[in-house]
Amino acid sequence: MSPTPPVTRFAPSPTGALHIGGARTALFNWLYARGHGGTFLLRIEDTDIARSNPENTQVILDGLRWLGLDWDGEPVSQATNAPRHAEVAHQMLAAGTAFKCFSTPEEIEAFRERARENKDSTLFRSPWRDVPEAQHPDAPFALRLKAPRDGSTTLHDAVQGDVTWSNDQLDDMVLLRSDGTPVYMLAVVVDDHDMGVTHVIRGDDHLSNAFRQNMIYDAMGWDKPVLAHIPLIFGADGKKLSKRHGATAAADYQKMGFPAAGMRNYLARLGWSHGDDEVFTDDQAKAWFDLDGIGKSPARFDLKKLEHISGQHIATSDDAALVEELEQYLAATGAVPLTARQRDGVLRAMPHLKERAKTFPEIVEKAHFILTEGPIVPDEKSAAQLDAVAQQYFTELTPHLQNVSWDRTALEEAIAAFATAHDTKLGKLAGPLRAALAGRSVSPSVFDMMLVLGRDETLSRLKAFSA
Repeated sequence: MSPTPPVTRFAPSPTGALHIGGARTALFNWLYARGHGGTFLLRIEDTDIARSNPENTQVILDGLRWLGLDWDGEPVSQATNAPRHAEVAHQMLAAGTAFKCFSTPEEIEAFRERARENKDSTLFRSPWRDVPEAQHPDAPFALRLKAPRDGSTTLHDAVQGDVTWSNDQLDDMVLLRSDGTPVYMLAVVVDDHDMGVTHVIRGDDHLSNAFRQNMIYDAMGWDKPVLAHIPLIFGADGKKLSKRHGATAAADYQKMGFPAAGMRNYLARLGWSHGDDEVFTDDQAKAWFDLDGIGKSPARFDLKKLEHISGQHIATSDDAALVEELEQYLAATGAVPLTARQRDGVLRAMPHLKERAKTFPEIVEKAHFILTEGPIVPDEKSAAQLDAVAQQYFTELTPHLQNVSWDRTALEEAIAAFATAHDTKLGKLAGPLRAALAGRSVSPSVFDMMLVLGRDETLSRLKAFSA
């Protein structure tokens, strides 16, 4: 029999933007599900009502869509499942694996204050764990899970290996607060079970949570998912990635102009490897990705390597797809959208624009010659090229170009012949021609620009700077 197709999930909290670490977690879950013929689910963990909001949820969804990580079905709201979470807690109470705790917040805090003063453990042990129902007061109570008191628990993790936790470090954790609302730890387990999640792939900062959540699986007698706790992402200085290292949100990288395919490729290599392969397609990543390729050590975010991989993807991307993503980049940064004329020109120029480009801002810079509206206004460096000698060259060159066949070979021959006739070199003409056609020192080659612009526009720009 073939194994059951996996079900993975990404479960962000809508309390802020989609962090780059969360984006990588989503990517790993997506790759594993897609590569193994499984299902990738999205759950919004919005139980923190005070900090969760629809705007942050939308930002997360937009970030996932930009990265190209499609999910199956509709996103699940954890908050709407609260009645189901409470139902499970009461099932545990009825089964004797949970109990009513009447300790007040003030009593618990007083206990912990004394423990801190005495340098004892602040792990709260409820005095109500074994008190019979008949002796319960008529007062508000929380539902707590009965944690094992002796021995240890060992969990197998697909990344971390066997991990052991001493049971005397597990508290009788709260399942339902005194107001009847479920806690996050309970909600996660119930939702994972009800959604049929078979593999929980998440950051290793959740590893300690796994032991507390494991108690719920044991209490309910539920099948447990495969655990895979992946290492965190560090900055170049070896510390956890944070705002001090620069951009940390996925949306920031879209605004910086990185292509989504390059970002997927780079994030996949942060903590996972397939031999020495650095640059690969989505199809290759799906075919290759497996949990045993994830390392235990934190990955270091390297912007230079991201730029390199990004450039590789730009170079091999379909031109029309690049133009479409360029327009998305412009929209994300609030830039003026392309006109129909500009879009057509950029598409025709894209084979030349994408050469050696690592980001979309570099493509935009090289595309200035086709994006500019009206007369060319050269920048300072280009203006220096347009001296009196260059202007005289343009005056004499323009008639030569008027009747030349407008193809690369003919143009190269015509301008080379002009350079020879004026006892100069083709390279000496390239700078002034670039300045007149683009007004920038960064652009495609002179001949590429002439072919994209066409005869009439090329001659018009040269005439504008003629003597």
